[in-house]
Amino acid sequence: MKNKFLVLGITAALIFACEKDNTPDIVINDNSVINNISGGEGTDPGVNTVNLSGVYTENLVLDSEIDYVITGPVLMADGTTLTIPAGITIKAQPVGVNAYIAIQQGAQINALGTASNPIIMTSNASSPSSGDWGGLVICGKAPINSTADGSEDTATSEVGGLSYGGNTPTDNSGNIQYLRIEYAGGAIDGNAELNGLSLYAVGNGTTIDYVEIYEGSDDGIEFFGGTVNASHIVIVNAEDDSMDWTEGYTGTLTDVYIQHGVSHDKAFECDGYNTDFSNEGGYYSAPNVTNVTVVGANDASEAIRLRAGTQGIFTNVVLNDFDEGFDCDGDTGDNPTGQGVLDGNLGVIDVTFNNVTTKLKNDTGYTFTEADFISGDGNGTGTDVSAWGTGWTVGVN
Repeated sequence: MKNKFLVLGITAALIFACEKDNTPDIVINDNSVINNISGGEGTDPGVNTVNLSGVYTENLVLDSEIDYVITGPVLMADGTTLTIPAGITIKAQPVGVNAYIAIQQGAQINALGTASNPIIMTSNASSPSSGDWGGLVICGKAPINSTADGSEDTATSEVGGLSYGGNTPTDNSGNIQYLRIEYAGGAIDGNAELNGLSLYAVGNGTTIDYVEIYEGSDDGIEFFGGTVNASHIVIVNAEDDSMDWTEGYTGTLTDVYIQHGVSHDKAFECDGYNTDFSNEGGYYSAPNVTNVTVVGANDASEAIRLRAGTQGIFTNVVLNDFDEGFDCDGDTGDNPTGQGVLDGNLGVIDVTFNNVTTKLKNDTGYTFTEADFISGDGNGTGTDVSAWGTGWTVGVN
């Protein structure tokens, strides 16, 4: 999925293209709506149900004794914090991308579950399915390469027109631990989409640890630039790419388990920059990815696609049941993916291929050998999801 910076108005259905947020700030009036309904169908008498939607200009602290239902966009404004206690389940009305949670620039989320009491964000449908709601969006002030390097310019998100980007690599959008996001993601059209977890220019002052995306309609997690580090990630049955990065993402990913379902695209889709616009910042995505296990569906598909000049080092990887392991795409112009291989900035160290027909495909315009890209073939052990994923994940084989 590529960021086309399309804007979906909160209270209107108008969609229009927008590359950069160089226009005056959009003022959104505080239209927060909290409806307290005592009892109600499907609840015990005396139990409160609270509907969440609108812009929150003060801190929002959720109560584990209350049933929360997301009925529209929930926008945390600059300077506010959304606090979510361990063990709570938040449900969203099945209205697609019209219901989501967004942590805007300058806001934070404090969602600290535990292995025995994870936080769950899921659908409110009686028979939930992928794409029921829009998932969690976080917008930070870390660098993106779709704006000039070192600038404070911002871009706008695909859905909601939310500003993101800047020049603060250590930006802090809060803390997330032991969170499961279910049945999220989806598209307004082919250009504007939400994922299970959408990370826009999130800085490395943010904690993202122990997160599962389950049965998502679009990507599991997508990084739009930024520097955030994420660890202990589980993505099960994402219908598009499980892990996606673009716009100069330069964080680290540690202990990642991906399991494909019947409908899926890539396990990793990795772009150096957003090819729908330009690499104004003049640099490419270059994360370090360590301890990865990908379980494919034994079909004609690619596990990891590397394109648009992306760089990055994969270490300790296991790929199971794919037609292609690594597919490198690019050219000798603005998309020098192959040059990264020759320079030692793109490749894999210690990898095991199980039932993979083609280990490496080179469509970059550069000449290099399999040995230039792969070191330690047969030495990968992947991640031990059975050790760190027990108790809080679902659907893991």
